[in-house]
Amino acid sequence: QLQLVESGGGLVQPGGSLTLSCTAPGVTLEPYVMGWFRQAPGKEREGLSIIRHTDGSTYYIDSVKGRFTISMDTHKTMVHLQMNSLRPEDTGRYYCAATADDNPDWADFNLWGHGTQVTVSS
Repeated sequence: QLQLVESGGGLVQPGGSLTLSCTAPGVTLEPYVMGWFRQAPGKEREGLSIIRHTDGSTYYIDSVKGRFTISMDTHKTMVHLQMNSLRPEDTGRYYCAATADDNPDWADFNLWGHGTQVTVSS
């Protein structure tokens, strides 16, 4: 199975920006649809965004739409989540995920990283 590694988390002030990255070292992400999830304290893991590189299509849930941008590099080795206008409620552990399903629902993501912590606080 694919092993994903996230990076880029940290502490940021409200209104600030942060970029997360995800890769599978030495392995192309080309066969996969990629997604980002987060888990806030005391809550279940929540899907945030999806990218399908074959047609460039993306999807965002309403709470991050217009603030977050998902992208994949041209070599298909990394996926990013650019987060702007961050709010305290964005605090949580952020996970990269992958699926071989080319039209997935959230439940179809079955390959995961260990996550990176994002804390939005003054």
